[in-house]
Amino acid sequence: MKPIISSGRAALICLFTLALLSFKCSNGNSAQKAAPATPKPRADFSKFLTEQQFNALFPERDKFYTYQAFIKAVNELAQIKVQVTRRAVSVYQFIRTDKSTGKAVTVRQDGDWNEAWAKVKPDSTYTVDYGNFCTEKDAAGNKRELAAFFAQIAHETRHGRNESYTDGLMLIHEDNTSLNYVSDSDEYPPVKGQKYYGRGPIQISYNGNYGYASDCIFGDKKVLLNNPGLVETDAVVAFKTAIYFWMTPETHKPSAHDVMIGKWQPNTIDKTKGRTPGFGMTILIVNGDLECNKGDDNYSMKDRIGFYQFFLKKLGATDPNCTCSCGKMEPYKY
Repeated sequence: MKPIISSGRAALICLFTLALLSFKCSNGNSAQKAAPATPKPRADFSKFLTEQQFNALFPERDKFYTYQAFIKAVNELAQIKVQVTRRAVSVYQFIRTDKSTGKAVTVRQDGDWNEAWAKVKPDSTYTVDYGNFCTEKDAAGNKRELAAFFAQIAHETRHGRNESYTDGLMLIHEDNTSLNYVSDSDEYPPVKGQKYYGRGPIQISYNGNYGYASDCIFGDKKVLLNNPGLVETDAVVAFKTAIYFWMTPETHKPSAHDVMIGKWQPNTIDKTKGRTPGFGMTILIVNGDLECNKGDDNYSMKDRIGFYQFFLKKLGATDPNCTCSCGKMEPYKY
């Protein structure tokens, strides 16, 4: 997985949710403050995907990747909402909100945030609500998104027979753990003695990705920067890193979630680069440098498409107008 964060990349901000105060009369005399409204609980994701379905989709998976861990990861991360505000291209502030309590905490504010030169630049703001994972569309649209998500993590972790599409979620980490996945980052510097090779369903790699994911998931960058091994020892954390990556836009790229629900539409530059909505665009987001703009015969790209079609069928969904290939889409430049 390519770096989602370099020094000063996308920062997340969570909105404060203020409970409305209402008043009622008691015996016609004193006014009392009503208790703050309790956030509406999100539906348990197990209502959308059963254990039987999960088992049928990943029959050869490693025992590390359990259905229970996936459901817990989705349900817990659904309580987190993050908003990104950016100044002067590369200066960020994050505020992370736990929707179950309404508590909002600033988890990142870059050192130049209050510099005059940064403050005069227009802010850009967007919100990442992890509770929108496979829930924003109708049942058919949500199944397409889930099939696309599963296709990407299945390809990233496959270890078996070509074109069987039953061998996803077999690898917990990449084969070569000696590679030096370290990038320059003021906000997410690597910790001495730790390695940031690909781990988990999306094979998250690089210190910048681990730090950013940790800010979102835990509200503390140090958790995964100090202990990236959590992604290969705690299956709930592992699945959360995959959902985080799926839902979170990069500075120059949309999120795969926004692509699959139709929220992202190509601008003029995107159109000149051949980027169009559809499953192929999610391949560009995940691994465009190695698999896209190379024609329609790239093996890895075709394998991802095969997984997508396999999972669509298993979930009882279709994508008749799919732009599944990224063979003519130009990757983003960092």
